[in-house]
Amino acid sequence: MNTDPVFYLVALPAVLLLGISKSGFGAGFGSLAVPMMALAVTVPQAAAILMPVLLLMDLLGLAAFRKHVDRRLLMFLLPYGLAGILAGALLFKLLDARVVAGIVGAFTLAFLAQRLLFPPRPDSAPPPRWLGSLLTVISGFTSFIAHAGGPPLNAYVIPLRLSPMLFTGTLAYFFFFINLAKWIPYAWLGLLDTANLMTSLVLLPVAPLGVWLGVRIARSIQPTLFYRMLYLGMFLTGVKLLWDAWP
Repeated sequence: MNTDPVFYLVALPAVLLLGISKSGFGAGFGSLAVPMMALAVTVPQAAAILMPVLLLMDLLGLAAFRKHVDRRLLMFLLPYGLAGILAGALLFKLLDARVVAGIVGAFTLAFLAQRLLFPPRPDSAPPPRWLGSLLTVISGFTSFIAHAGGPPLNAYVIPLRLSPMLFTGTLAYFFFFINLAKWIPYAWLGLLDTANLMTSLVLLPVAPLGVWLGVRIARSIQPTLFYRMLYLGMFLTGVKLLWDAWP
């Protein structure tokens, strides 16, 4: 088990942010968890430690938002997300985590720039499905590498203008299945060792607190403020990931 105090100084707030993001409120912040923990451990180790924590958070999220899910959208997204998981598993040992971080960060900031410089009109058409399939594959891929699947998926789902609860519930179900699909390839890659799992157990009690805080906020927040916070989370994520990619 990891006993380094510095690790827990960054891991505890990282898990708290991840839990809050599971409510949909500040969803972009969840992608900061692995980069924050990577200040004290390697990216693969941080990703592995978070696996049991994510499972608990996903189960809490399903319970909180079980009545708020766009099933048609979910059925469209899942196959492409699983394809991204497969690609991530096959390429995991060939890719530098910093390169992946840089790609996700640049993409996130480019999406935000497009939204701010060319804001959509109320009557704008939703994004094409081919774009949704591509972004969802990227989401599954970056989720496998660094639990950073939120920004690419947000780029497709945000323009659909779902209500905060429906947005949150649909993504909660999506990432539950995506995170569940990671367990076998993570074990195959040798990431789920005893030391990482014991460290996960220490962090587990923080998970319900983060989810509870996020759910309380998501149920009372106005849609406009909800999406502004989402954009803020994505901006901070993009900047942090680009910073991590800098040589």
